[in-house]
Amino acid sequence: MNFNQLFEEFEDLKVIILGDSMLDAYFYGRVNRISPEAPVPIVNLQHKEHRLGGAANVALNIKALGAKPILCTLKGNDRDGETLKQLIAELGISIDGLINDYNRGTTVKTRVIGNNHQLLRIDEEETHEIDTNVESLLYEAVKHFIKDADVLIMQDYNKGLLTPNLIKKVIKLCKDEGVKTVVDPKFKNFFEFQGVDLFKPNKKEIAQAYNKATISSAQAIDLSKELRESLGAKNVLTTLSEDGAALINSKDVFHVPAHARKVLDVSGAGDSALSAAALCVALDSPEMVIAEIANLAGGLVCEQVGVVPIDRDTLLDELLELGITQRLYRTDNR
Repeated sequence: MNFNQLFEEFEDLKVIILGDSMLDAYFYGRVNRISPEAPVPIVNLQHKEHRLGGAANVALNIKALGAKPILCTLKGNDRDGETLKQLIAELGISIDGLINDYNRGTTVKTRVIGNNHQLLRIDEEETHEIDTNVESLLYEAVKHFIKDADVLIMQDYNKGLLTPNLIKKVIKLCKDEGVKTVVDPKFKNFFEFQGVDLFKPNKKEIAQAYNKATISSAQAIDLSKELRESLGAKNVLTTLSEDGAALINSKDVFHVPAHARKVLDVSGAGDSALSAAALCVALDSPEMVIAEIANLAGGLVCEQVGVVPIDRDTLLDELLELGITQRLYRTDNR
């Protein structure tokens, strides 16, 4: 596999990202003492910042990898929504698919970071399903952009944007237009994504979907085989945290190990893995390449604090250094 060529081909791709976007707010400071009022740290605030989260962060990852993102998402009719809109535009992502929802507030996740460690997260969100008028606007936006797209990503955070009806209509539209579909699910709509090209849950989500308290990575792989058949999906890519990732198709399991990392924050790792996998799917890359690149992309962003996009050059350098085409993959012929 020529990874330099693969990454160059990323630049020709157009990717629709449909899903729940959010605004990530960060309060950074130093912790030197414990509060006398309660056994909690006192954070001496030094600065604040905003970043893109959810589907908007996926769009940012797609852009960071060299492709063109087309973001179809919602914002609330509030100050946070305007901040989100402004940030999307400032980062060079089109706002043509950004729809204003007058019936909800913008989702905001505020993280308090002390001494480079996350101490607290505060979530402001509404999770009721969007109404039919907003659903129609989103579908028409996707329909408008679909003829130029190579792959469509559905990023579900269960905030109400991806309704079962919208999911079904968009998957049919993609099939009709010959556009590949890649999904990052959450619990609520887990089994609604029928017939997609790649379905990317993590181990925890697999356990929740099958009503298991906890599962091993081996059990997650076995359940992923069952899941692939239930969904009629071409591939299931299950991320396994410290055990790497496994891609399951109709014949084999490609299990790639995790790499040693200094993990500071796992926030956004799934977004980066999803973005890298989607570009590889769009280019019909081999399964083991999809699994390895997604695995590396998710791991690399864990070395930084907060939600950050993948660094394209760092990812490519690590791929070239590892020389994954020379590595052995455990396959499970069925």
